[in-house]
Amino acid sequence: MTQADTPKDPLSALLVCLADGDFHSGDELGESLGMSRAAVWKHLQKLTELGLPLTSIRGRGYQVEGGLELLEKERILGALDPEARRRLNVLELFRATDSTNVRALARGPAEPSGYVCLAEQQTAGRGRRGRAWVSPYGRNLYLSASWNFDGGAAALEGLSLAVGVAICRALEASGLQGVRLKWPNDLLWRGRKLAGVLLEMTGDPVGQCRVVVGIGINLSMPAGAARGIDQPWVDVSEACREEGLAPLSRNRLAAELINQLLPLLADYQRSGFSDYRNAWHARDAFLGQTVVLKSAQREQLGVARGVDGSGALRLEVDGQEQLCHGGELSMRAVS
Repeated sequence: MTQADTPKDPLSALLVCLADGDFHSGDELGESLGMSRAAVWKHLQKLTELGLPLTSIRGRGYQVEGGLELLEKERILGALDPEARRRLNVLELFRATDSTNVRALARGPAEPSGYVCLAEQQTAGRGRRGRAWVSPYGRNLYLSASWNFDGGAAALEGLSLAVGVAICRALEASGLQGVRLKWPNDLLWRGRKLAGVLLEMTGDPVGQCRVVVGIGINLSMPAGAARGIDQPWVDVSEACREEGLAPLSRNRLAAELINQLLPLLADYQRSGFSDYRNAWHARDAFLGQTVVLKSAQREQLGVARGVDGSGALRLEVDGQEQLCHGGELSMRAVS
């Protein structure tokens, strides 16, 4: 296994110093980082540009309120199980990038399966149907993984739903129960959006192709950043508080995602969605409920009856079942 490293820069080093949430004086930071107080001040100004809550008190110094758990490659690698470690080709961490999916898609055509990247921040994070994915610095999880498949799009039926199951299992293994799945790409907790999946494909649509699986999880969303979210949402921190659980570690959860995701991708061409269908139904947020299915052209009212073996939604309309495939469709419950 090879590993790609992002070079340490002064801003990253400063963030490591402030990640503990304690106050640090300018002199202390300058000594730790080997730079002048003026240089420290210059880099501190960049923290506000990242949206981090920097507090400054005369006589005490500087503090990132609440601290940060920065992503650490060695901690993630150390928490991988043997199968995931064997499937992993490259693990790459970025301080900031436009989009982890874009990074994964940009890998060369000869790239083997098993590339995984995470970022502290996305400046142009993307969700489904062209929506922006709110991606504040150091608070949530933004992960992408790429895998090569034969058979094109037909081999990938139901994959986004299976990935949803894998994310649920990663959260459950970390201690958080009760996460539910909303067809076709969202994860909910008590009816509010917690996470999402974005699949993108390059290559031959009927032959050899590469799939990039993008995962975004609201872990500890700052209220200011959340103003850009246009639907009810929740983060893992709030869910854990309401359940009386200790906060989840970003690094540990990243490792659990990789533990679940890479074996799924490695085996999916053989198993398909059939190995995940029952697990998806067990977590279906809208099973048996009246829903509205919406496309750009029309809205359809019906009762959600789960999914078929390809991951298509089974929608009962006037006593007749219709199969609805993801595409540009969205679904909501009828209140």
